[in-house]
Amino acid sequence: MNIQRMLVVACLFALIAAPAYTEVHKITPGENAQEAIQEALILAEPGDTVELAAGTYNLTMGLSLDVDKITLKGAGIDKTILNFTDQDAGSEGLLVTSDKCVVSDLAIEDTKGDAIKTKGCEGISFINVRTEWTGGPKPTNGAYGLYPVESTDVLIDGCVAIGASDAGIYVGQSKNIIVRNSRAEYNVAGIEIENCYGADVYNCVATHNTGGILVFDLPGLPQKGGHDVRVFNNKVFANDTYNFAPPGNIVGTVARGTGIFVMANHNVHIFENEIYDNQTVNVLVSSYIRDGRSNKDPEYNPYPSGVCIYDNEIGDGGNEPDNVAGELISGITGTPIPDIVWDGLTNPDWMKDGQIDAERRIYVQNNGDATFVNLNLGSAAKGANAKPDTKIENYAGKIDAPKPIKILGVK
Repeated sequence: MNIQRMLVVACLFALIAAPAYTEVHKITPGENAQEAIQEALILAEPGDTVELAAGTYNLTMGLSLDVDKITLKGAGIDKTILNFTDQDAGSEGLLVTSDKCVVSDLAIEDTKGDAIKTKGCEGISFINVRTEWTGGPKPTNGAYGLYPVESTDVLIDGCVAIGASDAGIYVGQSKNIIVRNSRAEYNVAGIEIENCYGADVYNCVATHNTGGILVFDLPGLPQKGGHDVRVFNNKVFANDTYNFAPPGNIVGTVARGTGIFVMANHNVHIFENEIYDNQTVNVLVSSYIRDGRSNKDPEYNPYPSGVCIYDNEIGDGGNEPDNVAGELISGITGTPIPDIVWDGLTNPDWMKDGQIDAERRIYVQNNGDATFVNLNLGSAAKGANAKPDTKIENYAGKIDAPKPIKILGVK
C-alpha cells in the first residue's frame, strides 16, 4: 500500500472513530422562553443538551420532547424553575416520548395536570428534579409529579415531589426501575410502584403523605402481575396528610397514616427501613378484591404473594386509624393497630396440606419489637371464625430476594 492510500485509510478510520458533534442549546428566562425551549427541544439532535439558565420561566403551554438522547438540564433543583401557574394548554408540564433522555437540575411547579410524564421510553433518567404544587395539598393539583409509564430502564435519583393529588413519584407498567435518594411529601401517595417488573426503591424519605410507599398491582391494565420489588434503607414516617385525591381515584381509598402498603404483588422484599409514626398502620399487605373489578379480568391475580418483611426498625403507629380500612382493622385488633398487618386473603389453589406454597407465603422476621397480625379475612369470607393470628413465629423465614436492578451506565 503506497503512502497516499495509507493516508486515505487513516483519515477514514479517524472519521469513523471521531465522536459525533453535539451542541448545547442555551436558554435564559424571558418573554420568549416558551418558544425558545420548545424550539430547542424540536431542533436538537441526538446527543445535544438543552441548558436552561437559573431563573424562573413563566410558561403557559406544556412542553414536549420526542428526540432521542437529549439532556434537558437546569442550573439546580431550586435555581431553574419552570412555572406553569398560568398554563392554559397541554396535559402535562413536560411530556417525553423518546429514548435515552435525561432531565436534571430543575423544578417544575404548579402544572394543571401531571408535572413530567414519560411514555414508552427505553431509558429515562430524572436526576435532581423537583415537582411541586406550591399551594399545598388540594384535589385540584395535578395527579402525578414524576410519572414514567410503559418504560424500561427508569432512573429517579435525588428528586423531590410535593403536593401531587395521586402520587408524587409514580412508576407504572414499566421494567427495570431504580428510585433512590429522593424525597416525597404532602402527596396522596409518596412513592408508588404499580404493575411493574423489577424495581429497587432505596435511600428515600416518604413523610407527610397520605401513604408513604405503595407497591400495587391493579387489574385492567396492559401490563399486570407486578413482581420483584425491593424496598430498603428508606425512612417512612409521619405520613399524616388527609387524603385529597379526587373522587374515583384508586389512591382515594388509602388511609391517612399508611406507611408501606403492598397490594397484589409477588416477591416484594421490605427490609432495613425505618418506619414509624404512621397512625393507621406502619406496614400493610393486602389483596385487591374490593370493587369487583378484579373479577372481570381473568388474567389478574388479586392476592399478594412472596412478601418478605425483615430487618426493619419499626416504631410507634396505629393509634389513630383512618377511613374504612382503619375501621375494619381496628375493629378486629383494637388500637393501636399492630405494626405489620396482612389481610389474610389468599388463593385457595396455593394451599398445600393447609399451608400456603413456600414461594407465595407472607414472611415476617427480625423487626425488633414490632407486632404483627394476620386478620384471617379469608376465613371470615367463608363464614368461619376470623380469629386473627398474631404469632410472628408462624411467619418466620423468607424467600430469595430479587437481584439488584442494573441499568447500563448507572452505578
